[in-house]
Amino acid sequence: MSTDNKAARTAIVTGAGTGIGKSAALALLADGWQVVLAGRRPEPLEQVADESGAGARVLGVPTDVVNPDSVQALFATAVERFGRVDLVFNNAGTGNPPGPFEDWTPAQWKGVVDINLNGMFYVIQQAFRTMKAQTPRGGRIINNGSISATAPRPNSMAYTATKHAVEGLTKTASLDGRKYDIAVGQIDVGNAMTAMGGRMAQGVPQANGEIAIEPVIDVDIVGRSVLYMANLPLDANVLFHTIMATKMPFVGRG
Repeated sequence: MSTDNKAARTAIVTGAGTGIGKSAALALLADGWQVVLAGRRPEPLEQVADESGAGARVLGVPTDVVNPDSVQALFATAVERFGRVDLVFNNAGTGNPPGPFEDWTPAQWKGVVDINLNGMFYVIQQAFRTMKAQTPRGGRIINNGSISATAPRPNSMAYTATKHAVEGLTKTASLDGRKYDIAVGQIDVGNAMTAMGGRMAQGVPQANGEIAIEPVIDVDIVGRSVLYMANLPLDANVLFHTIMATKMPFVGRG
């Protein structure tokens, strides 16, 4: 299947049922991509597919990224349906357990690591296996990182540690993908209006102990950023892309 025809390009989006994943999937579908929607719950995937109005160009595949067999089945289904995989938006993730980290159980810690780090790895691994074997060879992977890897928030150890690790995955996968024509980059999002990020508009703890309301951006702006990265030719790559509310307290001492 040729990638010269925009309508023939195929993307997999994990965590596609809500938030940033949904926004990115809808942006890709509106641009003519074929999109495989992956997520643990089938109902949100069906809702995104219906909302897109994309018909046969969209397919929902219930997937648990923590399970490598489930990830392998996702890619096999995508190839069976559309012939190849040109893009993976590696988006599925979760936030911190509640409260201070010294009160977390081992299971709570491992739960975040399983989704945010292990799941991200399983998706990258399967993307490499698929992209290096297809003809034409190659493709693009966009990992969803976080500006928490640069400037963590209070009581965010599990989320921040895993997002630091995602940065390492992105850099090494970008290096290892060169020989297979696989471009790997990362998008770091600050304060998008999602179920996770929307709480910023209600007031969140700051480094100095205060509770402050922070600016947020429309999640569709993030979707458009993913689309921009997705549409680059494979000989160009955005290694790290930060999209954030202009006035959020990220740089400086705010």
